[in-house]
Amino acid sequence: MTSPDEKPPSPFAFPAFRAFFVAKLGSTLAQMLMVIVIGWQVYDLARATMSIREAALLLGLVGLAQFLPVFLLSLVVGVIADRVDRRYIARASIALELGCASALAWLAASGSTLLWPLFAVAVALGVARAFASPALSALAPNLVPPPVLPTAIAWNSIGWQVGAVLGPVLGGLAYDIRPPLPYALAFVLLVASLVALFLIPPVRRPASSGASGLASVKEGLRYVRGNQIVFGAISLDMFAVILAGANAMLPIFARDILEVGAQGLGYLRAAPAFGAALVALWLTRKPLGSRVGLKMFVNVGIFAIATMVFGLSTSLWLSVGSLAVLGAADMVSVYVRSSLIQLHTPDEMRGRVSSVSMLFVSASNELGEFRAGIMASAIGAVEATVIGGALALGVTLVWTRLFPDLRDADRLDVPEHLQSPRRRAGGA
Repeated sequence: MTSPDEKPPSPFAFPAFRAFFVAKLGSTLAQMLMVIVIGWQVYDLARATMSIREAALLLGLVGLAQFLPVFLLSLVVGVIADRVDRRYIARASIALELGCASALAWLAASGSTLLWPLFAVAVALGVARAFASPALSALAPNLVPPPVLPTAIAWNSIGWQVGAVLGPVLGGLAYDIRPPLPYALAFVLLVASLVALFLIPPVRRPASSGASGLASVKEGLRYVRGNQIVFGAISLDMFAVILAGANAMLPIFARDILEVGAQGLGYLRAAPAFGAALVALWLTRKPLGSRVGLKMFVNVGIFAIATMVFGLSTSLWLSVGSLAVLGAADMVSVYVRSSLIQLHTPDEMRGRVSSVSMLFVSASNELGEFRAGIMASAIGAVEATVIGGALALGVTLVWTRLFPDLRDADRLDVPEHLQSPRRRAGGA
């Protein structure tokens, strides 16, 4: 254990974290390759026979197809992640994603124009995410000591954001070369991720609370609901992204508003992650310091405003710039939220709390896509995006009053009641 005045080591000093980082980066790249191309294929095939608004509804349904497995499975998976070796769960999830990549490559190579197989694979990807996300989130804190955890979370976010930057760009470019190519690339990346997961050694199993079955699920929900910092951070992110999420609208903007095609869609999809990656890299060198709760709220507000600017833009580069700002602001929010959740949650509860967090985050992403698709089909993509950003800004202002503990959170430190007696005494 480092002394209070000693700088913690890099998380990459720990071999297990290095393997974890490679696995997370590879799986994120693969997921983004598949998701971006699935959305483009669904919209492109639908536009052959449907209007823009009718096709927009199908984009929303793609998000719903990915969310339903998460909604149905996530809380149960959280209990499993607190009882079963988290490495096994992650490996099985990556194996399922390998199957999805193979199926998508075959469909693209065959020239299929059917929509239902794409929706079926989207459901399977949702199942894989339902298992992988809480297992990986709960595993990460076991790979480094607590003083290194905030930096590890920042690097973990960098890995995700780099994957989210490169994945859409590679997906768009590869799809233009040959439709099966992005799925073949995803398959290779998932194999590398699976190999990296096998390099992570066994970690300490968390102590059981004694609760079982439904009682264990309720225990996790009670903990989240009773911790105002954790609940406030999770719920703020959920409502902001449900209302201001613009990802589902990107194929519409790329094809019919900005008219930049699949390659332009790759740039649009990569822009938020590019801004987020720059901020995440900055955070590894310059932590936020004090008043982290207030900084989180300010950046969620910037996220909402940038969404409105994107919705009103008719220029590709203004759209890319506003999305990059959106991603940068979201990264600060994600960094604070992830750090607070991990630091304020005891290890024996991390699987269940991570599953609740994933349920909220997935609800924000996939239900946000569903909300955007429904609104776009009713009032148009531009109007749905701008109104959603305005509503998210309003939610942010309300949450500052509803969750004063979150607003006033000062630093990303392990709370005293979760520290071991030796750590509280300043021992090793």
